[in-house]
Amino acid sequence: MEIQIKHIVAKKILTEAKGYLDIGFTHSLNPYSGCAFSCRYCYVREMPIQKFKDIPWGEWLDIKINAAESYRKEINKLREKNKTVNIFMSSATDPYQPIERKAKVTRGILEEMIENPPDLIQIQTRSPLITRDIDLLVKLKEKCKVLVSMTVETDREDIKQIFSTYAPGIKLRIKALKEVHESGITTQASISPVLPFTSDFPKVFEGIADQIWIDTLSIGDGSMGKRSEKLGMPKLFEEHGLSKWYRKDLHVLVEKHFNKHFQPEMIRVSKKEAFPPNA
Repeated sequence: MEIQIKHIVAKKILTEAKGYLDIGFTHSLNPYSGCAFSCRYCYVREMPIQKFKDIPWGEWLDIKINAAESYRKEINKLREKNKTVNIFMSSATDPYQPIERKAKVTRGILEEMIENPPDLIQIQTRSPLITRDIDLLVKLKEKCKVLVSMTVETDREDIKQIFSTYAPGIKLRIKALKEVHESGITTQASISPVLPFTSDFPKVFEGIADQIWIDTLSIGDGSMGKRSEKLGMPKLFEEHGLSKWYRKDLHVLVEKHFNKHFQPEMIRVSKKEAFPPNA
């Protein structure tokens, strides 16, 4: 799939956290706009950033070339006001876009964070490319709290192909999560959103995830399932004989299943609930 790429200068790189991020985070940080992974269920498709675009989601990407410089200026202003800075990276894109291999925007931000650390940084990604930056993450964790959260919605590659064809393979993500965990970084497995999986799914996270985050299309799209419905998710599930997996109480069933393998305190469900920033 061909992607239209633009280099832009962002007015700001830190955005005050609100909505579903208002669970301990003070700011979100998006090194890019758009996303090459083009997941069919992505709620950002129904947000203004895409609604006012003539180009379909997954076919455009803006690279914020001044991201690191902007971060430095913004966090220094926040520190002057003695503000706490807990960052979620990223809320409307993946910080490890394929172009990140060359662009190194996210890496530049991490380098700047080592010099001007936040209080907490959670990196949310589905890309194995994050292992490239383990050297920086190890240094950064000496300055602030660092959590790497890897999105793994299912353990079935056939299911991934239906919902997120262009995203990295499941086994590659799990391997990357293991590598990050072994480096001493706190890790989270983000089952977000829950897609059909095998009964052995929890086992793949044993020993490589410190936390498990459970999110569904009904409770995690920012509008209690309305965005997912607009994106045609009920129909897509039905077309593939998966309708039993599209239910409003799915998070309850998944939590019970994972509780058989992990201590309850290791598991959280996306319902305005979070692991404390000092966890």
